[in-house]
Amino acid sequence: MLGQVLVTGGASGLGAAVVRAVEELGGRPLVLDKAAPARAADFEAVDLSDTRAAERAVRAIAERNGGLRAVVTAAGTDACGRLADVPAADWDRVVLVNLLGTAAVVRAALPYLEGGRVVTVASTLGVKAVSDATAYCASKFGVVGFTRALAAETAGRVGVTLLIPGGMRTAFFDGRAEQYRPPDDSKLNAPEHVADAVVFALRQPPGCEVREMVVAHESEGSWP
Repeated sequence: MLGQVLVTGGASGLGAAVVRAVEELGGRPLVLDKAAPARAADFEAVDLSDTRAAERAVRAIAERNGGLRAVVTAAGTDACGRLADVPAADWDRVVLVNLLGTAAVVRAALPYLEGGRVVTVASTLGVKAVSDATAYCASKFGVVGFTRALAAETAGRVGVTLLIPGGMRTAFFDGRAEQYRPPDDSKLNAPEHVADAVVFALRQPPGCEVREMVVAHESEGSWP
């Protein structure tokens, strides 16, 4: 049984797909997001750029549900453009949400996760740098390093998986300038396929860890 699975960004995109997958397998999805999820799930409204608020939200939802069995950090944001052109507050927010928000959620969840699991969500742009994505690359490279260190720190107590997804067909690219949107004929993965990989990691037997996964469309442009 999956038990209680806390999903950040669970109201949309990959997070919503993970919520569906957990529910379909008999688990109990719990959601942290700025917006309420469409599916019925216990929910705490929080902006992950406020890391102390994120920690409080984790503790509140965990206590309300008798603890946690797993955490999936699917929330993410971006601010595309040249470093000199992206407003400083927008640049900072990407790192706050993607990296510091991830760390805050995991830190607050750890007391509830003995024998449980964490899946962090990085990106293929966490291992391959591109122009006009300094904030996103910095944050996702940071998630990669954070997760590898976390796995070493919690070995034998908490299972830790690093997920490195490629581009997905979600609203993540909506509202961007045209040069920062995938072309209409881009090969993007379905978030449901990536969510299947997440629950595969969550369902491993005790003592078996899926440490890192790259999940991308076969024609993913940012991998390898």
